[in-house]
Amino acid sequence: MTHVDGNALAGTLIDVLGIDSTDATGECSGCRHRSELARAHAYVTAMGVVARCEACHGVLAVVVRTPRDVIINLSGLAFVSIARSALPRDS
Repeated sequence: MTHVDGNALAGTLIDVLGIDSTDATGECSGCRHRSELARAHAYVTAMGVVARCEACHGVLAVVVRTPRDVIINLSGLAFVSIARSALPRDS
């Protein structure tokens, strides 16, 4: 299976969470490689997206769409940093 860049994950997160994570930075909890999520390797299927670290290929994030829910697992990320300007404004 071939991958696309991590912008596929960003598109999914904006659809689900309403957060533009295009410029978000993450750190792989496996190898501690730090880079923009857009550089991750994303594998997209009808069920969702799997994002893997560009350095060690460990799983960073999984997003699965079920008929009732969207399940987001970010356990492969030690942290994610999103610019405050990308967050929705307080009402």
